Amino acid sequence: MSNEPLRLAVIVSSMREGRFGPVVGEWFAGQARERGDLTVDVIDLADHELPAALSHNPSPEVAEALSKVSPRLAEADAFVVVTPEYNRSFPASLKHLIDWHYTQWRAKPVGFVSYGGLSGGLRAVEQLRPVYAEMHAVTVRDVVSFHTAWERFGEDGNPVDETGPAGAAKVLLDQLAWWGTVLREGRTKRPYQA
Repeated sequence: MSNEPLRLAVIVSSMREGRFGPVVGEWFAGQARERGDLTVDVIDLADHELPAALSHNPSPEVAEALSKVSPRLAEADAFVVVTPEYNRSFPASLKHLIDWHYTQWRAKPVGFVSYGGLSGGLRAVEQLRPVYAEMHAVTVRDVVSFHTAWERFGEDGNPVDETGPAGAAKVLLDQLAWWGTVLREGRTKRPYQA
């Protein structure tokens, strides 16, 4: 059993102009960084625009773009997807990231931090669960969700009322740490075959 901290990739999925995702993502990454059992890598998809046209033989330009994100996904032991809800679903940029990769997700846990209007992005999360199941990933049950998120955060980038969100983040991170540890040990002892 390894005592090495789990490598957690926090994926900020929105690329929209005026997006709120970086505020939510940085807050959550800060919560994760306070723990001794995790190292955190924030992957902002606005920095890694991938083309919509998928290919088994990507062009040199696409291969270059993938080389900046694919190894980071492969090295991760667990993921947290920070997602808004767009038209009752999740951003196309996230679907592109998922579809460009396969083995990087396998036998690893995925948690969600969602934000949006009245639904708090929860409809996006529910659509992501079967997508990640198809990738052979394990989604954790509990979610951190911000309803009308832009009203929930102060100018300092932290929630106005930290109590509820911090408690929800702890529950999510505890679940990810358990699943991440168990699955990492499993992958080490017996490589996952899909």
